[in-house]
Amino acid sequence: MLKLEQLAELLEQNRAAAAVRVKEFSIGDIFFAFNSQPAIMGVLNLSADSWYRESVCLSTDAAVKRGKILHAQGADIVDVGAESTLAQAARVDAAGQISLVLPVVRALRASGILVSVETYQPAVTRACLEAGANILNLTGTERSDELFRLVAAHEAAVILCYVQGHNVREVGNFEFDRDPIAPMQEYFARQIEVAQRNGVERIFLDPGLGFYYRNLQDSAVRVRHQISVFLNSFRLRPLGFPICHALPHAFENFGEEVRCAEPFFAVLAALGKTNLFRTHEVPRVRAVLDTLKVF
Repeated sequence: MLKLEQLAELLEQNRAAAAVRVKEFSIGDIFFAFNSQPAIMGVLNLSADSWYRESVCLSTDAAVKRGKILHAQGADIVDVGAESTLAQAARVDAAGQISLVLPVVRALRASGILVSVETYQPAVTRACLEAGANILNLTGTERSDELFRLVAAHEAAVILCYVQGHNVREVGNFEFDRDPIAPMQEYFARQIEVAQRNGVERIFLDPGLGFYYRNLQDSAVRVRHQISVFLNSFRLRPLGFPICHALPHAFENFGEEVRCAEPFFAVLAALGKTNLFRTHEVPRVRAVLDTLKVF
């Protein structure tokens, strides 16, 4: 059971990190004051394999309609992806991703909605940035120089995801550390250096809690790891950039109430000073964050 004493001890041991202010910047023509106002990213899945059924759209029209609804519900950014991260999901090549994602990106940007594209493919990145996408949600580690140069050339932002593998679809067992944040600090420091060397300055750090490592299938192990990372995420703030979290589902714990999982984890993420909340449940998470601001 998570106790107040544990939170107090965590803060006492890391007060300097908790006080650090992260970089604030504009995406498109919208300024994000991350140190005082968290932002929300709504999820739009174009893959039939994505298990979160409420987010799946199998036509361009349905996707554009949902993207506009997410924006109206409070999403500052809409994240679009054409390949599910589930281990058993079908792989979608670059051409297939482009054919699915590009019309949605164009339509949402024409409506003035900020768009993030989740991919690790350079060809998909190039096509989407040229179509007006504002953010690359980078779920891989290969060809990073090329990808960062594309992001910089289009004055876009990048979400650096912590991936133990070449990309989100090529991960095995998760390598645990006694301190879950230490290896992330090293990883992100290296990625930030490469990104900045290639001209990228708008950066988010994502600990990658939604990825499907083989040894994180046990719900108790996975949720314990997720809670620990959520609460410790503020320790990444000395790296200087805002923290993004994809809120998990914990189906085994929530069962028929699975749509309550992401709002629950939003509370833990907020305690860990998360700046950008990636969620399928935009209005529920928005309500949670608005309520936390009252205190």
